Amino acid sequence: MRVSDKAALERDPEGSRRVSLLELFFDLVYVVALALISGHLATHHTWLGALESLLLLMGMWWVWSITAFLTDLYDPQQISIKLITITVMLGSLLMAATLPRAFGEYGLVFACAYVGIHFSRGLFLVPLLRGQQAQKRAIRIFFWFALSAVPWIMGGFADDPGLRAGLWGLALAIDYGAFSLGYPTPLLGRLPKTQYNVTAEHLAERYQQFIIIALGDGILVIGLTFSKTEFDLGRSLAFIVAFTSSLLLWRIYSHRAGEVLPLAIESVVETRRFFRVAPYTHLAMVAGIVITAASFEIILQDPLGHTNWGMVLVLLGGPALFVLGRSRFEYEVFGRVSKSRIVALLILTALTPAMILLPPVAIAAAATVVLAGMAVSDTARSWGRVPETPSPPA
Repeated sequence: MRVSDKAALERDPEGSRRVSLLELFFDLVYVVALALISGHLATHHTWLGALESLLLLMGMWWVWSITAFLTDLYDPQQISIKLITITVMLGSLLMAATLPRAFGEYGLVFACAYVGIHFSRGLFLVPLLRGQQAQKRAIRIFFWFALSAVPWIMGGFADDPGLRAGLWGLALAIDYGAFSLGYPTPLLGRLPKTQYNVTAEHLAERYQQFIIIALGDGILVIGLTFSKTEFDLGRSLAFIVAFTSSLLLWRIYSHRAGEVLPLAIESVVETRRFFRVAPYTHLAMVAGIVITAASFEIILQDPLGHTNWGMVLVLLGGPALFVLGRSRFEYEVFGRVSKSRIVALLILTALTPAMILLPPVAIAAAATVVLAGMAVSDTARSWGRVPETPSPPA
């Protein structure tokens, strides 16, 4: 198939809905990225460190999300789409390599890689789609990434970490906000409903795969950190707590809502709603998992050591953010939120003040018990009953 074969560029609704091998290969970059981000947070559990980690995660996540939409809207078997995916993969790997020093000497490299990814995709797609309705979609998206490029590059030149964080925060607000508003563009307006023609099975599988990648980061942290320590009682206990926590995060995500995500997308009355909400819902869950992975490194290195407030917020904040994102995810799939989610959030919040008195492994164990209670509640609610079918909100 020629690169310029425009007629078949968009995905065939009747064609294959499976994720391509290139997409799976592309995801390997994010194994590296998430490990570096969680490692950064584990060693910089301050307000500034948390903000830096969040901004870096949001930048990496947005590149992945837009690429997931690209391969969902267009045929990933087309040579042109493969070339774009490979180019984005190269840029993403460069971004990942700069993560440890993105708020240091390599900030401009990180920003240029991010901007370059979105510019190259737009400059390739816009002429390639000439004469098609999809070209206007590509123009809208390119317009907004061109606007956000200004604070991205300015932030890269800024020497002060706080100023850089502020400028990159502004850039991300433009990127995320424009997407949620449907990319309103002068002369073209917003994206019409007909441009949200997602493939349910493919898009759902992509989100499920990224959750597994995030959980894999936690497993990687557990194995690598534990291998470098003494296998004493405290660290062995931390090892068990960390693994159990990872297992529970997987169980809570996958129980019904995660399993029936493709059906939920197909059941949505207006596909545009899911298209706009899904990236933010999964970002919250991914961020919660990454923070939890950072907590694994903390408890495995010094399980019985002194606790500070930064540690407390990492140890409890990760599970809490995951539960918050999972609650929203459940609402998007079933149109309701289980009481166990609300109870878990209240318990984690109530526990926070007293946790400063406990060693890190005890705090992590308390969070794990809360997650276990939620998982048990999920199992008890569905035991012996007909599996619940998706019922997304209107």
